[in-house]
Amino acid sequence: MKRRERTRQLIELGGLIAKAGLIELTEDDRAVLFGILAEAASRLRGNDRNQALLLWRRRGKRAFGADDDRGATSRLE
Repeated sequence: MKRRERTRQLIELGGLIAKAGLIELTEDDRAVLFGILAEAASRLRGNDRNQALLLWRRRGKRAFGADDDRGATSRLE
């Protein structure tokens, strides 16, 4: 992966953490944020990997959809 692509990927991933509200909810505590991510990685290494992926994918799609709906509403106002 080229440097520019990698930089863009990291910025987008950081944006997802912000979009989920984790920065505010953890008071920008980097150790807590890393712990959350480490816990998710541990779960993905376990036997319930597919169940976790399915659950998180559904939640993520719903959250993105809710954001799209809010954006459409605010554009109409």
